[in-house]
Amino acid sequence: MPTAQLQNKNQPDITYLPDHKKWQDRTARRLKEEELSNELPEGFPKQLSGPKIWEGKDFEGKEEEWVYHLTEDELNEIDEAIHAFEKTNKPFGDVQQESFVLPTLGPKIKALTEENVVSGRGFLVVRGINPEKYTREQQIIAYAGISSYVGKRGLQGRHVLAHIKDLVPQKDLQEILAPAYTNDHQVYHTDAGDIISLFAVGVAEEGGKSRIASSWRVYNELAATRPDLIQTLSQKWVFQNDKGDPAYYERPLLFYEDHHLIIQYARRLFTGFGKNPRRDDIPPITEAQAEALDALHYIAEKYNLGIDFKKGDIQYINNLSIFHARDGYTDSEHNQRHLLRLWLHPENAWKLPEQLKSTWEKLYFDEREEAFPLEPTLRW
Repeated sequence: MPTAQLQNKNQPDITYLPDHKKWQDRTARRLKEEELSNELPEGFPKQLSGPKIWEGKDFEGKEEEWVYHLTEDELNEIDEAIHAFEKTNKPFGDVQQESFVLPTLGPKIKALTEENVVSGRGFLVVRGINPEKYTREQQIIAYAGISSYVGKRGLQGRHVLAHIKDLVPQKDLQEILAPAYTNDHQVYHTDAGDIISLFAVGVAEEGGKSRIASSWRVYNELAATRPDLIQTLSQKWVFQNDKGDPAYYERPLLFYEDHHLIIQYARRLFTGFGKNPRRDDIPPITEAQAEALDALHYIAEKYNLGIDFKKGDIQYINNLSIFHARDGYTDSEHNQRHLLRLWLHPENAWKLPEQLKSTWEKLYFDEREEAFPLEPTLRW
């Protein structure tokens, strides 16, 4: 694990948790002192259109549009598939459509995610499973089995399944490189892969609302008001590598490929997080990049949709077109937020820019043995 680095002295004044006043001051200073481009990058559209452009207000109070409620027959189908797979004594890695047969629900889940997640607005919640009815092993079998109809599982470090839970009470803060493993507020970002899925096997005593926002809506605002920031986002950035050598790699955050806007980034890789600031031995980000990071966050926040996880919910979101974030939360002895996470690659996946293809090869296509930890781990 990388050791903590001293804060890069040439780094702009920016931290993982955004500061609205610093963003406003930086914006005002740059608009006053710099000659900023009024042109979009070559090939990028003036405005995007279609169902992926939405605001939170479009869906507030309209859960029937984005929540699918499992029927009693479908829940029985899941239950039968769990017990049938258990009888095979096969490892979790063998949970696939052929070994987790859902004659009615399987094709329906596939169609729902293709229509709403890949091609439509970019998100879907499947509701109705009671996780308390099952052991941890059975929860994993059910989740992996249902999600096998959505796409191929991707590697998250050494594992294909991650446990998203507050680990601060058990771990040294020095070990925690990502805010997902705390109970603190998590800013807008993307993960890796095509579709992110989360299964709520436990919910917090208070707080922890999931927040999502359309990156296409954010793009339209920036393209109309600050095309120079679209230029910045589409140019090369220095990503800190938390997993060893090399210390950093470079690529853009924003792409326009095959009529799809794609953004892939995590703020902490440019600002550091917690007790692990951005490394001192790699190039700092620029003032323009610092402003762009804050603009992404605050515009996403303006248009976000808040989703309260109910125990048993499975959330599927398009990781190429949706930002996600999380409110801080408080656990109790009886109610603890615990999400299982998969990164999925659907059959009708979007065409990728060249700069992302090697990452996808490692996530989905390298030879590997699928590991499913039963409890949270920081071993990546």
